Amino acid sequence: MIKNFIKIISLLLLIVSATFLIPIIVALVYKEFFCVKIFAIPMVITWVFSIFFLIIFRKNKANLNIKGNFAVTACCWIFSSLLGSIPLYLSGFFPSFTDAFFESVSGFTTTGATILSDVEILPKSINVWRCQMHWLGGMGIVALTVALLPLLGVGGFQLIKAETTGPEKSKMTAKITMTAKILWFIYLGFTVLEFICLLIAGMSVVDALCYSFSTLGTGGFATKNASIAAYNSVAIEWIICIFMILAGVNFSLYFFLLTGRAREFFKNTELKAYFGILFASILIITIFLVPQTNNIKEAFRLAAFQTATIMSTTGFSTADYELWLPAAQLVLFFLMFVGGSSGSTSGGIKVIRWVILGKQMHNETKQMLHPHGVFSIRLNGEVGRKEVIYNVSAFFFLYFMLLVFTTFVVAGSGVDILTSFTTALSTVGNIGPGFGLIGPTENMGFFTDGVKWWLCFAMIAGRLELYTMLLFLFPDYWKK
Repeated sequence: MIKNFIKIISLLLLIVSATFLIPIIVALVYKEFFCVKIFAIPMVITWVFSIFFLIIFRKNKANLNIKGNFAVTACCWIFSSLLGSIPLYLSGFFPSFTDAFFESVSGFTTTGATILSDVEILPKSINVWRCQMHWLGGMGIVALTVALLPLLGVGGFQLIKAETTGPEKSKMTAKITMTAKILWFIYLGFTVLEFICLLIAGMSVVDALCYSFSTLGTGGFATKNASIAAYNSVAIEWIICIFMILAGVNFSLYFFLLTGRAREFFKNTELKAYFGILFASILIITIFLVPQTNNIKEAFRLAAFQTATIMSTTGFSTADYELWLPAAQLVLFFLMFVGGSSGSTSGGIKVIRWVILGKQMHNETKQMLHPHGVFSIRLNGEVGRKEVIYNVSAFFFLYFMLLVFTTFVVAGSGVDILTSFTTALSTVGNIGPGFGLIGPTENMGFFTDGVKWWLCFAMIAGRLELYTMLLFLFPDYWKK
């Protein structure tokens, strides 16, 4: 078990550290020679140890039991965050290792909450790495590793199930490794397309790369203190808005489109609900913004961008929504409980869970009127499994319990209730901004170290859909 664990973690760290080459290239191009060292040294050290363990355990087949799958998945995210924090800490721009680790966890979990008040003073290579962590974590670092797992002699479906978002996980192809590769190729294709669009819209190469990473990963780290508002460009806003919406869709559905199975795309229940909630929210917020802006086009643009960024849990901003009318803010607040689609790079509870809960509520109402009737929920035109309802109900309970506990932890440090609760929402849902002291123009640097470490746990737990991290707190997990 231990040998298998070390073997898989070694491969993962080898892959993650290899991606240091991108910020190293940026550092060389822009003559940030100090940054070359802070990326190259941990990369080389990681390579040496990883290759050493892979050679030692090369004959071991990396087969894991169910408990091992959860342990490996959780540790993959923890060790990746630790590795990602090393260049940040060595850069000297982060006051402590706690701050560097918080920023790294926020990056990989695509939360986008920062402790920095000024990101524009950072070297370009550091900003690239911050946003690149979003991109790696968006589709899943375990999914990336699973694409290479035949080299280790392991199937990988249980591993990827522990990381994939949504109540139901399935393979698009017969082999999970092929599924992982397809998803990553689609993800890469969208990233390249957005990068080109942003270049055409007038962004610099580095900024276009950073925002493409952040958008497709639905993260929210920016290279400007004012986020997207700093560019004062309608074209850039709409490009990022569209790609945020696309990133909030289940990536498996894009595979169906590419393979000529459009019917499966358009009949998807979650997709219909996702766009229904999105467009309804944009319309409502636009109505409330018109009196403030006196311009319906501007109101619609602001509403569309901020709705997309909150619902997809990206976290960019083009305006300080805390200055909007309370009714418009309330819509955004409710969207923080929704999130994107399952199988997307978005965080949050996920649309499909609300759909399942709503359908079950409707069935319970019908059951009261027709006690002898037999009712079932229908998803994608087919009868859904009853077990999914139990899964969703348990998830909601755990999600809100973690929200409540995290709110208490933050409030215990002396922070007001609004800030405490939206901090819990922001971190557990991997959203980024909130209300109060963590609004769209603020940061989380003021929290105590103890609170930051708990929020790191909350972010990872939220990204891995709670169970993968919370299982370790249950005594049954440790029983043989």
